[in-house]
Amino acid sequence: MTEAVLPEVAAFQKFKIGFDPRDKKRVFEYWDDIFTSQKWTEGKYTQLFEEKWANWNGAPAVAFSSWAGGAMACMEYFQLSGKKVLVPTNTFMATPLSVIKAGAEVVFGDCNREDLCLSFDSVVKAAKEHNLAAVWLVHIGGHLAFDTKRIADFCRANDIILIEDAAHAHGASWNGQRPGTFGDAGVYSFYATKSISTGEGGILVSRHAGLIEFAKKYRNYGKFEHVVHGLNYRLSEFTAALGAVQVDRMDEIVAWKNEVATKFLDPVYANRVKFPSGMVSGLYKYIVFDRIENSTGRVYDKLCHTILGQSGNFANAEWVAQNHWCVPLYYAPEISL
Repeated sequence: MTEAVLPEVAAFQKFKIGFDPRDKKRVFEYWDDIFTSQKWTEGKYTQLFEEKWANWNGAPAVAFSSWAGGAMACMEYFQLSGKKVLVPTNTFMATPLSVIKAGAEVVFGDCNREDLCLSFDSVVKAAKEHNLAAVWLVHIGGHLAFDTKRIADFCRANDIILIEDAAHAHGASWNGQRPGTFGDAGVYSFYATKSISTGEGGILVSRHAGLIEFAKKYRNYGKFEHVVHGLNYRLSEFTAALGAVQVDRMDEIVAWKNEVATKFLDPVYANRVKFPSGMVSGLYKYIVFDRIENSTGRVYDKLCHTILGQSGNFANAEWVAQNHWCVPLYYAPEISL
């Protein structure tokens, strides 16, 4: 392995929340309006956030207080309890835990080395060996899984539900198509470190009108008919306002990060994740396959099947867990490019 040195552009190497300080004024205006309205939840800013996200994403959206809320709504709507769900072992534990908490059975799958994401071959293999009801396709690092289209076509042809874990995928697209629209649903996270952050929060997108209506009830105890047995996954109006402002900045953030990568990082790191034609990454992570000194660590260095004490042969995931590193890349609009 080779040692690489980061270019002397310190601002984008230092961790910072992706919020643009220029947006404070509008956030405070929204918050002042919320204080005046005396409506701190289930109000117009939650709706505004959902409308803006849906407009960007190309599918209706339902905001939640966490990624987990959207994930659990999917699990229940598609009636996956007692059924088998394929999950990549190279992901965050939230993904398999959503399956376990829904009373379903996790089947682990391997990834590709090129993109760190679930492989088409592992989906086909799992479908042959198990009666799969659903697949969690995780988009890791800000880009779409390279096998997304093939996996989506396979799932559609075999009546397998496809849910996209888009927790990292803000700003991503492939020939203009956004995460969460290849399969049956997608779920984003707005945790503090994400490219678009509200501190805590999540959003579900889907072209299934039934899921959208179900999710709105699920996040609010099933009100008012209580046919849906949901819990409290509501997003506060203050948080929703923060999200509504940041959606307007998303394309600028993604363009900025991609310009920094093209100008300063790509010439240094030849052995990196390279995207297929037509794919735009939100660059939540800039992933390389050479050990570097100034790394932010790995996306995941522990595989989920190991954490859960399960066995299995996942050669690519084992390799990936030990052979990738992340170059610091944080949104810093004060840098003139």
